[in-house]
Amino acid sequence: MSRAVPSSEAREVARAAAQWLALMESGSASEDDHQRLQQWRNSHGSHESAWQRAQALRQRFCDLPSALALATLDRPDAGRRAVLKRALGVAVLVPSAWLLSRQLPLDVWRADLHTGTGEQRRLPLADGSSLQLNSASAVNLDLGTRHLSLVRGEVALKVPGPAPLTLQAPYGQINVSRSEVCVRLNDGHCQVSVVSGAVQLQPLHGPLLVLNAGQRVDLQASGAGPVSAFDPSVADWRSGVLTAQDQPLGDFLRELSRYRPGLLRWEPALEKLRVTGSFRLDNTDRVLALLAASLALEVHTRTRYWVTLAPRDQLG
Repeated sequence: MSRAVPSSEAREVARAAAQWLALMESGSASEDDHQRLQQWRNSHGSHESAWQRAQALRQRFCDLPSALALATLDRPDAGRRAVLKRALGVAVLVPSAWLLSRQLPLDVWRADLHTGTGEQRRLPLADGSSLQLNSASAVNLDLGTRHLSLVRGEVALKVPGPAPLTLQAPYGQINVSRSEVCVRLNDGHCQVSVVSGAVQLQPLHGPLLVLNAGQRVDLQASGAGPVSAFDPSVADWRSGVLTAQDQPLGDFLRELSRYRPGLLRWEPALEKLRVTGSFRLDNTDRVLALLAASLALEVHTRTRYWVTLAPRDQLG
């Protein structure tokens, strides 16, 4: 189905949001400019929505360059500072120019709800249901037709009543009532895990499937894979926790990386170390410190956004 072309009014609102964004990030905005921006945002709901989306897009484009720049600007190399400042200026201009020229075509940018890396968001619905977005996730909502679409990342949907909510994913459709389900979109497949109750799955290809509590399945373009047992601790992210039970360190770090901006790398020798414990996701630096305290590894931090793990020097 083709997307509707934005109206001329929507284009103007997007253009205004991009212009405000460029002004605020230029470093030359006055106190009066900030007051006028607030007045513009307050004047109409579409203005505030456009501004919030502009902020989210700006964050996706330049969180990492900005952080790297801020971490390095204090160093004494003047040439490096100048290069970083120019790069940061380009990073600020990219989302504004993109907004002006493309008018919001990006799926994640257009999504009704989205979270950044390391951010989680919970939304209570009017019928008593609840929707929770994990790190770097996006969904579209049409509550009038009780329909949700997963655009990116991972969500948990809990529907206590009999009226079903439909969650559309790229590889199939999940009907949820009197149940709770976690749905995670990966490259090439979508993982559906039932926390409680039972859900109906309609893959793109193949028959309707009923999935019960404690079960999970992968939906792919070719259909549903085999049903397997679901480890409930995998859904601990809903409480802001990452749980491991004798898990290979490499697998644990790959999962932890979903909640950290920037680069997290480790030497291959660490892959098969084992991890057990529950770790808070709101401070991944502390998680790395706890790993270093309990395992034979060291954390080497070049910047907050560039971290490498290496085996601890046994002779040190």
